[in-house]
Amino acid sequence: MVVIQSYFVAVLMCVITMLCWGSWANTQKMASKKWAFQLFYWDYSLGVLILALLLAFTMGSSGDEGRGFLADLAQADGKAVGSALLGGVVFNLANLLIVVAINIAGMAVAFPIGIGLALVIGVVVNYVATPLGHPVFLFAGVVLVALAIILDAVAYRKSSAGQASTTTKGILISILGGILMGFFYRFVAASMVPDFAVPEAGKLTPYTASVVFAAGLLLSNFVWNTFFMYKPVSGERATYSDYFKKGDMKLHLIGILGGIVWSLGMTFNIIASGQAGFAISYGLGQGATLIAALWGVFIWKEFGKAEGLKGILTTMFLFYLAGLAMIIVSRLI
Repeated sequence: MVVIQSYFVAVLMCVITMLCWGSWANTQKMASKKWAFQLFYWDYSLGVLILALLLAFTMGSSGDEGRGFLADLAQADGKAVGSALLGGVVFNLANLLIVVAINIAGMAVAFPIGIGLALVIGVVVNYVATPLGHPVFLFAGVVLVALAIILDAVAYRKSSAGQASTTTKGILISILGGILMGFFYRFVAASMVPDFAVPEAGKLTPYTASVVFAAGLLLSNFVWNTFFMYKPVSGERATYSDYFKKGDMKLHLIGILGGIVWSLGMTFNIIASGQAGFAISYGLGQGATLIAALWGVFIWKEFGKAEGLKGILTTMFLFYLAGLAMIIVSRLI
């Protein structure tokens, strides 16, 4: 399988993760006028699995290092497979909550608050499990990102005066989704071998872990997404028949594209963790909050023109960039 040996390449892969994780939700926005987010999410889940399998049978099955995908899957023990599956189940519920929050409050609040909170929790949890990187720089970067999250919430509330109940509901759902999102990565990390080039028996390589994770995501959809379809927190009720009757090929492809984009980021991120460490790799990937905020501000125009808003947003972006820079440097000190 393809294994990277450079921290610089690992950082580049995490930057790709950041772009993917911060951009996939644009496909939901594109489909939301004609397509309930619950129906979109079925196609998204399929896209995640499709891309994970594609990378597993290509990058994960070529090269002289590690184990090929099918051989790796055949030798995996139940504990490793169960851990990666559980990661998919936890992520799925967390992500559905984030998607609901996007529906209610927009990308510019749901991503920075929900995914930003996940960044803080995820970095702490993964660093405690596998400490790699200078703790002062790493956690200083996390604090700066946390401050950026707070500024984003302040900016959104200033721009949405008169819609307090909707804003509060969106923020609360984002927080709940973010807390769950902060823990899913640890389950996936726990399923993987510590040395990708010379993998130990029983555990998974990153390519196999990505496929098992995606399977857990899709399978748990029959529980989590079914609930949101028939008991919606936001929007109208959706049914399974709606998926087949109301969706055309274009809508299905948009959803699958969203899953493919997110899945590319996930697989690249866990491949990069071999050089960067789980805490740094996850932390950089969740810099997606910055990308999503940029989409929300400049493309979807989700922020208004309240007095002082420009200064708050500028400070927010600067804090994000400084925080991400410190997270990167923490591995070099």
